[in-house]
Amino acid sequence: MLKVVSNSSPLIHLAKIGLLDLLAEEFGEILVPRAVWHETVEEGGGLPDSEVIAHASWIRILEAPPSPLLTSLLTSLDQGEAEAIALALDTEADMVLLDETEARQVADSHGIRKTGVVGVLIRARRQGRIDSLSDVLGQLSTTGFHLTRQICQKALEAVGEGR
Repeated sequence: MLKVVSNSSPLIHLAKIGLLDLLAEEFGEILVPRAVWHETVEEGGGLPDSEVIAHASWIRILEAPPSPLLTSLLTSLDQGEAEAIALALDTEADMVLLDETEARQVADSHGIRKTGVVGVLIRARRQGRIDSLSDVLGQLSTTGFHLTRQICQKALEAVGEGR
C-alpha cells in the first residue's frame, strides 16, 4: 500500500457523503498531522462527519516536526495544509491528499504526488466501488465542496460518463 498523508478537506467531504471508507479501501492507513485531526475531529466535535472520522481506525495521527520548512509553509497555507505537506516530506509519503489549489501548487513545487476528493472518486468509479460518479459529484456539491462545471465535466469524461 502507498504511504498517504491527508489534509482535512478530503476527510470531511468524503465523510459527509458517506464515502470516507474509500480512502481505507484505496490506500489502507492514512496519516494525518495533529492540526488536521484537531480541525476535523476536535473542532468539529459532535458533527456526524466528525464522528465518522474519529472512529476510522485506519487513520493514524502523527506530529509534523517543527522545521524551517513548516514555518515557511505557514506563511502561505493554513495549519492543516502546511502540516500535511511537511509531514508528507518528513515521512517520505508516496502521496498527499489535498483539494485547495494553493496547497496543491506547493506540493507540486516540492515534488510530492497528490490527489484530492475528485481523484479518489474517479479511481473508485473505475474500480467499481461507486456506481455513478455523476450522482456522487451531485452529493459532494451539497457539502460545501467547490466544484466547477469544468472539473465535473473532466471527471465524468475520465470515467466514461461525460456528455
